Amino acid sequence: MPVLRYHRRHMALTSGTTLGTYEITGSLGAGGMGEVYRARDTKLGRSVAIKVLPELFAADPDRVPRFEREAKVLASLNHPHIAALYGMEQGPGTPPTHFLIMELVEGETLFDRLQRGALPVAEALAIVIQIADALESAHEQGVVHRDLKPANVKLAIGSGGSLDPPNVKVLDFGLAKAMDSSPAASSPANSPTLSVLATQAGLIMGTAAYMSPEQAKGATTDRRSDVFSFGVVFYELLTGRQPFRGDTAAEVMASVMIREADLTALPSGLNPRIAELIARCLAKNPKKRWQAMGDLRVELEALAAAPHQVAAPVAGALVAPKPLWKRAMPVVAAIAVTAVTATLATRWLTPPPSRDVIRFAVPSPNFNQGFQNLALSPDGTRLVYVANTGPGLRQLMLRTMGDLEARPIAGTEGQVASPSFSPDGQFVAFYSGVDAALKKIAITGGAAVTLCKITVPFSGPHWGGQGILFGQPNGGLRVSPDGGEPELIIPIENGQRLSSPQFIDDRGSILFSLATGPLNVGWEKGQVIVQAPDGTRQVVVSGGSDARYLPTGHLVYASGATLLAVPFDLAARRALSGPIPVVEGISRGGSQLFAAHYAVSASGLLVYMPASGLAATPRRTLALVDMTGKAQPLAVPVNAYSHPRVSPDGMRVAVATEDSKEAAIWIAELSGSGLPRRLTFEGRNVAPIWTRDGQFVTFQSDREGDRGLFQQRADGAGTAERLTKAEPTTQHFPDSWSPDGKTLTFRVAAEVNSIWTWSREGDRMPRHLLQGNRSYVTSEFSPDGRWLAYGSNELDGLQFNVFVQPFPPTGAKYQMSPTPASTPVWSPDGKRVFSAFNNRIYRADIHTIPALTVGQPVELEMPDILPSAANIRHFDLMPDGKRLLVVLPESAGDSSRQLAPQIYVVVNWLDELKAKVPIP
Repeated sequence: MPVLRYHRRHMALTSGTTLGTYEITGSLGAGGMGEVYRARDTKLGRSVAIKVLPELFAADPDRVPRFEREAKVLASLNHPHIAALYGMEQGPGTPPTHFLIMELVEGETLFDRLQRGALPVAEALAIVIQIADALESAHEQGVVHRDLKPANVKLAIGSGGSLDPPNVKVLDFGLAKAMDSSPAASSPANSPTLSVLATQAGLIMGTAAYMSPEQAKGATTDRRSDVFSFGVVFYELLTGRQPFRGDTAAEVMASVMIREADLTALPSGLNPRIAELIARCLAKNPKKRWQAMGDLRVELEALAAAPHQVAAPVAGALVAPKPLWKRAMPVVAAIAVTAVTATLATRWLTPPPSRDVIRFAVPSPNFNQGFQNLALSPDGTRLVYVANTGPGLRQLMLRTMGDLEARPIAGTEGQVASPSFSPDGQFVAFYSGVDAALKKIAITGGAAVTLCKITVPFSGPHWGGQGILFGQPNGGLRVSPDGGEPELIIPIENGQRLSSPQFIDDRGSILFSLATGPLNVGWEKGQVIVQAPDGTRQVVVSGGSDARYLPTGHLVYASGATLLAVPFDLAARRALSGPIPVVEGISRGGSQLFAAHYAVSASGLLVYMPASGLAATPRRTLALVDMTGKAQPLAVPVNAYSHPRVSPDGMRVAVATEDSKEAAIWIAELSGSGLPRRLTFEGRNVAPIWTRDGQFVTFQSDREGDRGLFQQRADGAGTAERLTKAEPTTQHFPDSWSPDGKTLTFRVAAEVNSIWTWSREGDRMPRHLLQGNRSYVTSEFSPDGRWLAYGSNELDGLQFNVFVQPFPPTGAKYQMSPTPASTPVWSPDGKRVFSAFNNRIYRADIHTIPALTVGQPVELEMPDILPSAANIRHFDLMPDGKRLLVVLPESAGDSSRQLAPQIYVVVNWLDELKAKVPIP
């Protein structure tokens, strides 16, 4: 029988492979914690489950000893409803492969059972009582599960081969903590659940739906976190659905932290004490949950005797009303984190933990781009903007960040502009063009109250603690929030124009922008000025306008479509260093309309309208095409798509859009559900490819001046990481990650193109791979990593052909065929190579064992795709090897579907600002 030989790249084990005294007999599946196999213990003559731990586990020398200590504790658990951990062993190799020997539990998981729908109440109670019993026993020994979910609960088959009555076995007890690389996670991205299990988006969402709020925030967890997850599982068993849902992991975590479970979805006629019990499990504050699983188990056992008892309502029962929103948006998660962090900092005087910066977009149809038309409440939970509602008509729209859609504010119909929130976030001041007045209205709508008359042109208003400021032709005025005669407090001279007045301290200092000259002169030569309480003024910045003072100690202002920032000494009223660009591509009004369409909340949220959309660019579409040529267009808006790349799990596509003004990378679901989600917001970004684990997208970006390579989490969390830096006359384009995820090939585009490699290991410096007096383009690793296919014009300097050579290079090289082609793509089994020439795609059979041989390329019967250049590939192969994802040119696109205007949202942007523009 074969004996496993370990390589640095772990491979799937086949039946008959041996690991020490264990013989693999089949595969049981895979998860974020490793591959799981059925095996035979040849020494003890019993069947076991083998879990081969991920390679990243062995790469950390500090992790293995700590895991071994944790594993000893886990192995001590002895309970009929806990799957036993027998031990941990390691195989040969460098680094060695570690694997766990576990009890083999036959049967289906609760996840599998739930695919058939909700469980009968009696069956659900029988299951959760056993789960509670298992958790109680583990908690008494100091072990917390930390990843309780239906996929980690098995309904074991009894000796008679039946699942009735259900016999529960809880799996993977405590492994989330044991697998964590540090004793305590400091952020959601580093929490055990996410770092271990989130190897692909589906796993992130599946796990995020069951984590407690403290886990979602990366805070300390204890047995009460298991109580929360237990409540989620119990709810799902009774309803057939998760209480906290969303389209992305961020939205799910947002829902966990701010949304109350819809307890009205529980079965009718249920004993109301069950709803109370679940509500107490799902309390956001751990102190308000059940404090011990033993108490919870006793309650469940009592309820099992009368699951449908009609009882009088319990006074003060924690039954939550049905929520008004359909799902929570990702931004609310960050707002909740911010609020909690601020409270903790005040209470314990400790600095807040670092937080991920998350970017996403929300639809904003018919956005009015005239005056300043975006406003955020101080706490960042509400956004108000102006939308066109008809010819010459506009209305204020309110979007609570936990809601799916914006709603009009009743009472603001007409010609409205320039909203501003009150300091408490309960009212909005705005300009009404119907009667040329400044008004205020409650965010709930109703009758608008006139504060004073306004002359056009005007700017502002800004509602601060010392009144409402706004600009007029004669200067800056202040009016009471209760209305009255405005007071001139910022006089200006003839020929001057004032904008954006804002109170910046409690003493009455005012920040504003000033321009000199006729109306057709733009604000690019404007000045940002601070006026002291005694009326003296000081120019802070020249060459910009529409400034804001932020609680971080920064001034941000607009110049053209760029937002710049300077550290600012409020007491001395001066900038501490030169300006640094922080956001590119912000929409501006006309030359006489100073407005830059952005807003920043004190909680760290940034919203802005992009300078241009891509809807007016070439209207291409994406389509899946099978090998017979049958095309199925994806349900995505038409856009200037190029360079599509399918995620390793086949569920998503990363694709670039590019025109003369903007280039961005988007993530779209291949199922067609939802609009594409924008991933990049800074600079021009092109040529995306996926990392092998599907967690990151690698791409070219000019965000820092050169056109080097960056990497960004596919879910949008965090900031992009730079991988390479390009020379001023060159560009870097990512091509392919090796199967082990450690080596990247990329092109250096210059007068002569070359192929380089970049490695995650060692000094992480680029290395030459293919370079000469010819051009080398678009390389791709074979599925086993032993070969590299690439395009080159090395034969005659004119025609491009596909070549294959061993990797690492040995000097051997093979030409695919004399047919002109480039942009090679390997099939998943490594037996075919696809390539393109102009708008046609070709396929050639290839064999690498015992020697490399290549068949004659065959042209595929399919629609003409967007023509590919020698170094640009407008198609990709699906993981099943049976379909291609292609970009269809404009003539094949559905022009009726266009991308709606959007408002870009950046969560925790102040954290990013502080990193980009440090305060001296």
